[in-house]
Amino acid sequence: MSWFTQTLSGSVGKKLLMALTGLFLILFLVVHLAGNLQLLFGTDGEAFNMYAHNMANNPFIKVVSYGNFFFILVHVIDGIILTMKNKAARKIRYHVATKDSKSSWASKNMALLGIITLIFIIAHLKGFWYEFKNGEIADAVYSGMTIPDGYAVVDFAFSNPIIVGFYVICMAFLGFHLSHGFASAFQSLGLNHKKYTPFISKLGLLYSILIPLGFAIIPILMYLNISF
Repeated sequence: MSWFTQTLSGSVGKKLLMALTGLFLILFLVVHLAGNLQLLFGTDGEAFNMYAHNMANNPFIKVVSYGNFFFILVHVIDGIILTMKNKAARKIRYHVATKDSKSSWASKNMALLGIITLIFIIAHLKGFWYEFKNGEIADAVYSGMTIPDGYAVVDFAFSNPIIVGFYVICMAFLGFHLSHGFASAFQSLGLNHKKYTPFISKLGLLYSILIPLGFAIIPILMYLNISF
């Protein structure tokens, strides 16, 4: 077994892998949100449909998308393994948590938050990505160009208040997951410094609020038929 394999198979290596895949997904969310915000511009979906068409036909984006699926899978599997190891390592369990514990609710429930986020990702992929790839989608014509009308699929889904509510609730859980995961990733990479760590923590908190809020506001505004 090589040193690389030995490193990744250990707890430190798995935490490092968790941090790297997490940071990649954090960057991906920013790009994904920027694209999804195109749903709010105009009422005919041209901005979003053109964006989706260009992304779908970009070879580089295709490679990144498959890489994203891989990193999600690695992040999930690694998280499950770390959770199981942590539980197995606790020989003494406390029935009552100490009041002076500095651990946040999110840090204590990262496994639960991760599971909820995974359920959301599966539902999201099934409801949109799979439909875009395999569903019967009508065409839209813009300046003589005929492209799939993915906007209509999203608009129909977000006309359902149950789906809108599901998305908003899941984004709240995602926010909690990110609130701990952002700073934890830098800590796992050993990037702790008394000068920079407070800034990273504040940046992580801001990120964990703005990004989920950005995703949550899209279905709400579409349900209310508000566009820009």
